[in-house]
Amino acid sequence: MWENIPVIDAHCHTYPEKIAEKASGGTDAFYGTVAAHRGTPAELLTLDERIDLFLIESVATTPKQVRHINEFLAQTAASSPRFRALGALHPDSPDQAGDMEHLLELGLMGVKLHPDIQQFAVDDPRCLKIYELCGKAGIPVLLHTGDKRYDYSNPNRFLPVLKAYPHVTFIGAHFGGYSVWEKAVPLLAGTPNLYTDLCSSMQWITPEETVSYIHAYGADRVMFATDYPMWDPETCLDAVLALDLSREELELILHKNAERLFKLEK
Repeated sequence: MWENIPVIDAHCHTYPEKIAEKASGGTDAFYGTVAAHRGTPAELLTLDERIDLFLIESVATTPKQVRHINEFLAQTAASSPRFRALGALHPDSPDQAGDMEHLLELGLMGVKLHPDIQQFAVDDPRCLKIYELCGKAGIPVLLHTGDKRYDYSNPNRFLPVLKAYPHVTFIGAHFGGYSVWEKAVPLLAGTPNLYTDLCSSMQWITPEETVSYIHAYGADRVMFATDYPMWDPETCLDAVLALDLSREELELILHKNAERLFKLEK
């Protein structure tokens, strides 16, 4: 049923070779996981050949990292036709407008924020300027959302932001609420400016729950993603292809939604 469907992985983290193990190790320490892979662009290109395009990103943990990270991501995206990139921003930057201008000049296609790692709440006044800048630029904001250990990005904070910025397109990663799915999905589903992805979720929820969450949001609002290097892309794609979904739903999830959202060439 899925043969000849293009595949876009809409959520991958990549790092320079010299810091890859340290960076992925830091994520493992934060989540108590063991990464499936190292996290380098070269490695990612050797993985599942069924995946036609990888949307790569990274997180700036300090303001001074922002422009260096974005230059690395832009250079990496230019190195292979299988890469496109989202940029990093930080709410404590003294020049958010300048960082955004630089990000757009580099050709980056959106902004990735991780409130739990960057330690700011999604409704913190420090990051509202970022949403305004993204809305003005017409690019989406990919947010890590949800963590039962913290209250930086949980749905109670995220929903008011969605309502306050209806002209901004947000992607709430991990079905809108990592580890708090049962709260996030009923609250966030149906929000008109929200997309989501399914990465770092299927490892803890059942296939039946996965399908129910897809149907709650609508298959036209959910994107395939792996959260590489945390998880193996081949294993993630096999799990999605095994779900009880129609070919039309798979087409949307595997590539059409990302193509529409990021204005990707077909």
